[in-house]
Amino acid sequence: MNYLPLLCLGLLAALPVLALAQADLTHVDVYTSGQGGYACYRIPTIEVAPDGTILAFAEARKYNAGDPGMDNNEIDLVLKRSADGGRTWSAMKVIEHAGERWSSANAATVVDRKTKRVWVLYLRCKPNRDTGTSRPGTDDTQTLARYSDDNGVTWSEPTDLTAIARDMADPKWTCSVIGPGGAIQTRTGRLLFASWKATPYVPFCLYSDDHGKTWRRSAMVPGAQGGNECQVVELADGRILMDIRQNDGPNRWVSISEDGGTTWSSPRPGATVSPVACAIERLTRKAGRQRNRIAWTGPKGPARKTLVARLSYDEGETYSNERLVYDGLAAYSDLALLRGASLGVLWERDDYRHITFTRLAMEFLEPK
Repeated sequence: MNYLPLLCLGLLAALPVLALAQADLTHVDVYTSGQGGYACYRIPTIEVAPDGTILAFAEARKYNAGDPGMDNNEIDLVLKRSADGGRTWSAMKVIEHAGERWSSANAATVVDRKTKRVWVLYLRCKPNRDTGTSRPGTDDTQTLARYSDDNGVTWSEPTDLTAIARDMADPKWTCSVIGPGGAIQTRTGRLLFASWKATPYVPFCLYSDDHGKTWRRSAMVPGAQGGNECQVVELADGRILMDIRQNDGPNRWVSISEDGGTTWSSPRPGATVSPVACAIERLTRKAGRQRNRIAWTGPKGPARKTLVARLSYDEGETYSNERLVYDGLAAYSDLALLRGASLGVLWERDDYRHITFTRLAMEFLEPK
């Protein structure tokens, strides 16, 4: 079943805007907790559709701020669209409402360059089932895929990838979780989604080499027990870098794949940051006067506070040119490359009161 088209963006009023003179940025609140019949919105995912429309996905948490399967909550997967570069946003559309006290959550997206299809992979949990309480070998928690062929206006019915994303015979493997955010298509055409298993938490990838007709599971990242929310970026030489949240130390983890995301290296320490979902995105590739740039966003801390953007000029080995995005409470973020060589960041602001969109122009990232 497809959903009805969204209302014309031209009929909609602009959303609240917060301008920060200190950073010369404009922040637009896309989702505000307590509005639209939901207590809280969390877990932002941003994508740019083939026609340039910006897609902002979120978890709409109905009764409270609790995670999927927790606190007797109910979570819908929702979407807003912007056709004017993020200045205004459409009415909210529910992509999936699975049922009373069910959860549809943790979206990650990618656009297939050849087919122009937008993919979203996500998690569906039965009531009171989460990463810890889901039963191995069951469909308590599912990994699902949908796609859109009209720039996010309508969406396909879900395809169940659970038995591919998980070893159903493993007596300890309770579920597999995508992302959130940060999926890519490699230069070979592979669709690659960073993922992680429970329990214990260990990162890996789901991938497709035939434009989503079939899917496979990569090897686990060796020595990365405890690693979970993760994203990937393709390096200039074709290798894949995975940036991984880990909860037992002060650093991110970084793992490298030499074979397009099929196998992975043991992790090395990455950026120092509180345990949180961060974003990584290819900004530019060396050509003419351009240089290799990878962008990263996350809270500088302490804890989930002070969102910053950083650039890497050595393919993720180090980061510099730190720029302040918001000097306040800030948690999860996701990045997308916008038209005009700028970045769109969708992020959680002010103790999860808002999910906010901010455009980061090159002039901001690299001030003269």
